Amino acid sequence: MFKKRIWKPLLIGLGWTISLAGLVVLMSFISIKKSEVVCTAIKVYIPGSHYFIDRQEVDNILQMNSHTLIGRRIENIDLYALEQRLKNNPFVESANVYADMDGVIQVEVSQRQPILRVMNRFGQDFYVDQHGLKMPLSQNFTARVIVANGFIDELFANRVDSLHNTLAIDLYTTADYIHNDSLWDAQISQIYVNHAHEIELIPRVGTQRILLGNADSLDLRFSNLKAFYKKALPLVGWDAYKVINIKYSNQVIGVKNQSLVDSLAAEKAKAKKAAADSALAAGTTRVRRDSTAAPGLSDDAERPVDERPVVIKPTVVKPRVTKPQVAKPAVAKPVTAKPTTRVVVKPASHKPTPEDVIVGYVVNKKVAHTTVAHKPSDKTLKAGKPPAKQATKQKPVGKQQAEKKKK
Repeated sequence: MFKKRIWKPLLIGLGWTISLAGLVVLMSFISIKKSEVVCTAIKVYIPGSHYFIDRQEVDNILQMNSHTLIGRRIENIDLYALEQRLKNNPFVESANVYADMDGVIQVEVSQRQPILRVMNRFGQDFYVDQHGLKMPLSQNFTARVIVANGFIDELFANRVDSLHNTLAIDLYTTADYIHNDSLWDAQISQIYVNHAHEIELIPRVGTQRILLGNADSLDLRFSNLKAFYKKALPLVGWDAYKVINIKYSNQVIGVKNQSLVDSLAAEKAKAKKAAADSALAAGTTRVRRDSTAAPGLSDDAERPVDERPVVIKPTVVKPRVTKPQVAKPAVAKPVTAKPTTRVVVKPASHKPTPEDVIVGYVVNKKVAHTTVAHKPSDKTLKAGKPPAKQATKQKPVGKQQAEKKKK
């Protein structure tokens, strides 16, 4: 029992000793081979969609153009110094330089990702990256990011530095929120700081300004703005308001665009006046055509119907002038008594001779002619003269002779 307890720790210790010896031997072989490895190539990998730094600039930093690295032993190349040299570039966020067993130096460069471009009131221009650090502009590439300008007091010393002003930090917070939201990243194109040091957002769609104030409660404020876009603007139009105030937590205030209202009213009045002028011109042309055209049903049928609106002019009511009525004297028309035909009973004993019949016919003709001639004329009736008395009708001659024979 005692012998078993002694041999077991001895065997474990011997195993660890052999393992450490083997590791030392392997490391010695690796160090010997590494000292003999020569740099054969340099591979540069720059991920991302920004190109503030390119392969040529990396080659210049690593002095690859002078061929000072290729052909040298890896142990004689200070890879850490190369890495720090890359990190000193203001557009490089991180760098990693290492060599493999084949003698190839691998260079991995990560660029800074700007999310905001600031133009302060002193004329300085710089970027702010995703970590809130200031970085200069590049001559090789211009990033398409949101721009902030106006009354901004943040200074730039032409080096990578953090933000010192509270307003600049609010600008960075707002730009980061907009950058991470696809809707507002597509809608908001500019950030402006007014004279009261309040943040205003300039949208791509619409002419209004969005008054944000500061960067507090951005989730609530932008959700209110989204609800306003969905429910209010489709009813009144995108240009109905000149300012949308969302700096309060529980409400959205819209200030109407008075210039737009005035311009719309002026356009309506102008269109109404143009329609009235065209209708008046059309009516004048139609009156001229009617006066020059010959009267007739065929002309009315062939004339095209004017479909333009007709403006009805107000009629001026003129006072009626009552003329004194002159009473005309009533003219009594004479009633002409028609001659009644008298039946003459001839005696049976006496027969008229042919001479008596002829004489009686001639006398009757003369009497009828005399009656028509003494009829009063229209001029005499209009003049108010009394009609002349008619001549007494004479008895026919034949009748007189018959009476004489009776006697």
